[in-house]
Amino acid sequence: MKVETGKTVQMHYVGKLEDGTIFDSSENREPLSFVFGEGSIIPALETELEGMEEGQKKTVKVKADDAYGQRDPNAIQSVPRSQLPENIEPKVGMQLLAQMQNGNIPVTIVEVDEENVVIDFNHPLAGKDLIFDVEIVKVS
Repeated sequence: MKVETGKTVQMHYVGKLEDGTIFDSSENREPLSFVFGEGSIIPALETELEGMEEGQKKTVKVKADDAYGQRDPNAIQSVPRSQLPENIEPKVGMQLLAQMQNGNIPVTIVEVDEENVVIDFNHPLAGKDLIFDVEIVKVS
C-alpha cells in the first residue's frame, strides 16, 4: 500500500544535521505513527513521503526554511531570575518549558547573571538544514 492522504503511516527514522549529529531517532523505539496529510510532521518531509510503499527507504533533505525556519534574534529575551520557579537553579544550556498563551514551548537558557536569565525562544533546530533517513514500516 502506498503513502497517501488519510492513510496511517508507521515510519522508522533517523534525523541528522549536516555534520552527521543525530538529533532524533526512532531506533530502539516503536516506529513513528501518524496520519498522512494531517500536518503532524514537518510538511517538507511529509511531501517527500507521498507515494512511498511499505519497506521502502529514502533519505530526505529539508532546508531550514522548510523545517523550523531561520533563527530570530528577537526571540532571545532577558527575564528576571525571579520569574523562574524557585526550585530551578538556571544554568547555560538548560532547557525549560515556557508557558505561553498557545501552550508550552521549549526554551534554552543562553546566559545567566545574578539578576537576569537570557532565554532563547527559537526552536533548537531553527536555522539548521535537516536530513532524515526514513523507512516506511506500514501503511494502513
